[in-house]
Amino acid sequence: MASPSAPAPPPDRAALLKAFDEARTGVRGLVESGVSSVPELFVHPDPYASAPLAPPGVSIPVVDLSLPAPLAAAAAAEAARTWGFFHLVNHHQALGVPEDYPDRALAAVRAFNELPAAERAAHYGRAMPGGVSYSSNVDLFRAPAASWRDTIQIGFGPQRPDPARIPAICRDEILEWDAHATAVGRALLELLSEGLGLGPSRLEEASCLEGKVMVCHYYPVCPEPERTMGLVSHTDPGVLTVLAQDGIGGLQVKQTDDDGGSYWVDVKPVPGALVINVGDLLQIMSNDKYKSVDHRVIMNTREEARVSIAIFFNPGKRGDSVFYGPLPELLSSDNPPKYRDFTMSEFLGAFFKRDLASKALVDHFKL
Repeated sequence: MASPSAPAPPPDRAALLKAFDEARTGVRGLVESGVSSVPELFVHPDPYASAPLAPPGVSIPVVDLSLPAPLAAAAAAEAARTWGFFHLVNHHQALGVPEDYPDRALAAVRAFNELPAAERAAHYGRAMPGGVSYSSNVDLFRAPAASWRDTIQIGFGPQRPDPARIPAICRDEILEWDAHATAVGRALLELLSEGLGLGPSRLEEASCLEGKVMVCHYYPVCPEPERTMGLVSHTDPGVLTVLAQDGIGGLQVKQTDDDGGSYWVDVKPVPGALVINVGDLLQIMSNDKYKSVDHRVIMNTREEARVSIAIFFNPGKRGDSVFYGPLPELLSSDNPPKYRDFTMSEFLGAFFKRDLASKALVDHFKL
């Protein structure tokens, strides 16, 4: 009589990741398949225990672009120094941004992610032909646990993307929002440059408006929101981020008080406002006058997916003879450099070698 065969060992993590990625339908595909629990690949051990929530009523600052330029610059600089984040309001009036943007772009990104799985799968892949990709978790194969989101990523600079590679259902709206968000980015770089005591064009002259990456995130409804994350705690690597979010919410910013205690602050959606934050590179260029702070996206308990669009502004000059570091005009015997100079190739190489949650990027360049 033959002995019963031993049960097959469960697939290892690498095999599960490969199978998920090769399904080409992302986290949205898991939801469409009817999962009633979060697959092990997406489980974060005790994801919300790192710091307490802020007391009620605490919120990030607001910068009003309709104020006279000196007042707006002072407000932006103070917010960048103390919080690293702020809401931007009245950009529609001040910059001529149409009132229906970015809402039209957010709705178009939602529409793409809610296409039938086969139509989305035709766009799925980790390479970026023509500067465009659609996939789930840019660090899927490096992170300890995957996060509950899918992303369209588009490189808008230094080279422009091939528009034909952007899914047709959201192409026009994405291109339109890039143009308007670039005007917002230019205005913010002017304010933050003035806030450093420099001329308004100093950061733009350093090509900080020329390197742009747009990420369109879709966070599907989750059956067990307490077991996973939408986006793990991290800082943004670049100069400046312009974020448009829908009304669902979930973004949180870590604030540290004067006593060294930390807590998470909800960035509740404000109608008509954009969310702006300082990146690691601007912290370095400002020699720590501005700060890049941790933020994350928690899973919402709403019966509706969350959509956001972030544009990361980075230097466009990438040659091996072009160096970045603290701006020389800011340095003195009383304010010596806190970071060494580096090329963008070295900076981006350090970023892509780590998983998203790593805190080592700024420290990598400290003197």
